[in-house]
Amino acid sequence: MQSPTLEDGYAVHQLIQNCPPLDVNSAYCNLLQSGHFAKTSILAKADDQCVGFISGYVKPDDAHTLFIWQVAVNASARGKGLAGKMLDGLLQRPSLQSVKYLETTITADNRASWALFTRLSHRLETHLNKIDYLDQNTHFNGDHDSESLVRIGPFKISA
Repeated sequence: MQSPTLEDGYAVHQLIQNCPPLDVNSAYCNLLQSGHFAKTSILAKADDQCVGFISGYVKPDDAHTLFIWQVAVNASARGKGLAGKMLDGLLQRPSLQSVKYLETTITADNRASWALFTRLSHRLETHLNKIDYLDQNTHFNGDHDSESLVRIGPFKISA
């Protein structure tokens, strides 16, 4: 596992396209994630192919919170704990030592994400709290399911 590079951005875009029900952003967005947010994102490769990607960023108004934007794992790599290993690897980075909380958003029916982040909260021996955040009608004009804001922490990681 490694930090992504700008050169990985298009492969990340293709990975996300192949991981429904993930929202597909533009290739340009995934290029910027791989370049601008390399220190807060992680890439997994197998046989030189992109098989896993987590994009994240430290919230601009809260230097102690890492927001996880998206978690993508190729079908060939699922069921092996890769997403959890990527999250653990990301949180072990010395550059993220000041992070005490992790946030993400999850739709009610995304069982894989709920399981992933519930397991993470258990490994970190901390709380997982959720609140209604992005409403299907208010924020998405009915075009997307509502999303809960999930907050895990506080925790302490020693790199």
